[in-house]
Amino acid sequence: MTAEPDGPQDRLRRFATIWSRSVYQVTSTSLTRPEFEEQLLPLAGRLSEALRARTFDAEEGRAVGAALVAMHCTDPEALSRSLDCVDAYLVLYCGEDGPQEDLRNRASRLQHAMAAGYAGALRERTLAEQEAIAWAAQSARSTVAEALHDSEARFRAVFEGAAIGIAISDLDGNILQFNGALQRMFGGSEQTVRSRKVTDWTHPDDAPQVWKLYEELVRGEREHYHVEKAFYRPDGTVLWTNLTVSLLRDADGRPQYQLALMEDTTERRLLNLRLRYEATHDALTGLPNRTLFFERLEKAVTAGEGQRFGLCYLDLDGFKTINDSLGHAAGDRLLVEVADRLQSCATAPGEMVARLGGDEFVALTTGPDTEAEVDELAARIMHALVAPVSVDGRELTVRGSIGIVEGPAGERGPAEVLRSADITMYRAKSAGGNRFELADPEADLKAITRHGLTTALPAALDRSEFFIEYQPLVNLGDGSVRGAEALVRWLHPQHGVLGPDRFIPLAEHTGLIVPLGRWVLEQSVRQARDWQERYGGHPAGGPLRINVNLSPCQLTHPGLVQDTVDILERAGLEPEVLCLEVTESALIGADDDLLKPLRRLAEMGVDIALDDFGTGYSNLANLRRLPVSILKLDRSFTQGMQQFPADPVDLKIVEGIVSLAHSLNLAVTVEGVETGAQAEQLRILGCDTAQGWYYARPGPPDRLHDLVLADATG
Repeated sequence: MTAEPDGPQDRLRRFATIWSRSVYQVTSTSLTRPEFEEQLLPLAGRLSEALRARTFDAEEGRAVGAALVAMHCTDPEALSRSLDCVDAYLVLYCGEDGPQEDLRNRASRLQHAMAAGYAGALRERTLAEQEAIAWAAQSARSTVAEALHDSEARFRAVFEGAAIGIAISDLDGNILQFNGALQRMFGGSEQTVRSRKVTDWTHPDDAPQVWKLYEELVRGEREHYHVEKAFYRPDGTVLWTNLTVSLLRDADGRPQYQLALMEDTTERRLLNLRLRYEATHDALTGLPNRTLFFERLEKAVTAGEGQRFGLCYLDLDGFKTINDSLGHAAGDRLLVEVADRLQSCATAPGEMVARLGGDEFVALTTGPDTEAEVDELAARIMHALVAPVSVDGRELTVRGSIGIVEGPAGERGPAEVLRSADITMYRAKSAGGNRFELADPEADLKAITRHGLTTALPAALDRSEFFIEYQPLVNLGDGSVRGAEALVRWLHPQHGVLGPDRFIPLAEHTGLIVPLGRWVLEQSVRQARDWQERYGGHPAGGPLRINVNLSPCQLTHPGLVQDTVDILERAGLEPEVLCLEVTESALIGADDDLLKPLRRLAEMGVDIALDDFGTGYSNLANLRRLPVSILKLDRSFTQGMQQFPADPVDLKIVEGIVSLAHSLNLAVTVEGVETGAQAEQLRILGCDTAQGWYYARPGPPDRLHDLVLADATG
């Protein structure tokens, strides 16, 4: 497989090619596919510019949707495939620097705008056809006296051959004539359609003005009207239409008939509803997601005077243990059961339950008297979690910690309310869990400050409170252990074991990251020497390698190269034993001064790995100037391989990255491997090494020793 295009125009052309190949098959056009692609290319450019614009402009998406109709892409499948292409490939080929979530959200909004523009253009086109048909019908009626047979033939051809539904009825609502398209829309027999009067076709979703407009028309006070209207089919399903009704008068101008033109918009409406639902609901549990919850919360906290709100923030106790011991599939089934129970707790008006992500849920209640209601809601939730959940034949006890925030509307914003609830939930969890706590402003203030951890960091290094765990790096070809990644932990006297996400940002902010990083490097290299002295290397030959993470602050420290050389020389190890991992985001836009120490280390023989590759939206062309020898693929690209069948989009992305890396003589390491099927798929795709819980969780150095011995004896 060849490498992906380098330049923006090449990537834009690639996106247009994929788009044209997908849509061309369902488009009625005399153009060849390359000619069709040339027409799509400027539309792709508009989408790319809208994706990267400083200010989002939905009009660009609507214009692209309308342009598809102008290109005769009027088959509903053409819109669906276009939206799928935008969802799967727009950010991949046209995204530049910026947070992935923001670009994905903007791409989703562009899809909505495209669907709206497409629907509007298709509606205008249909209305033009309707007007033409109406004119033909009136023309046929006015010329009956002059040439009855000829006009009847012309009218019948238009009437029967039209793609939209047409019906003629008298002023009492009796249906006199209708064409085959209308009969097919309703899915009934001719007698079924003819047996009902116009006034019988009511639906609960009818807008209030629909029948008022109808009465005005039959009285001759209105010539026509246009509405969106739903109808029940004989089988109970709902038909949504764009309905235009016109009044037909006799030669003396008296009202005589009414002509109805119907466009079936059911599929379009279902598409819009599906897009809206997917954007606002959690895929696993079906509950409202963070987006929809924030919409509701914002309305609740900005409601009128006299209104109050109550929020319960729930986090499951010990859920990580279930994931670790039983696997994520069992954890997902547990989350689905918990979601069902929570849904049953919030059924009153003004109440809702949503999933924010992971094992975090929220329940919201609104109204004039939420002080008592929110306590009752929290009690119902705690009671709902009492009964064990059966997963894979095991009875799992479910417990939860809830933080409660209650108050009047208009005093706090949604972000502040949610932060207070989150802090309160962690306070309940710290108190032992399986309880709920009320928000305390003083406790919130203490929790949101990082002063305690920040001031404790220097002393923690002096008191040797930091320790290192090692996660094996496994060769995907033969399954042998090739080394390990060093992962620093802080054994805090009060807070217990803290992961790097809790203290590394603080260390970077205070500058302590330089001595801490030097300590981690020294301890890791010393451990690599101990492994080498203990059993030589791995069964495939060569020394076991050690991977150590470098923070962006360390890259700018002038002593990085010399410190690394000194540490390796004191340990008596060759530079080839060491691999330094640098996050992709740290090297985005890096100038030569920043890259110079990395180049010096690489020239010495130290491997440089580009960590979290694929999350920084860096230009792939920059890989050629970076002194890296390894790409560490972010786990987000391989999560879709944990299921069977694997996500085909993820497979294509990983396959393309591996091909690109190998063409640049770069090795590929994959993080977050959790299943055997995932590991096998990555091996087939050509990845070189992997790490993850499928092989081993991070642990003490002796655990790696056991794995290496197992390789040697296996």
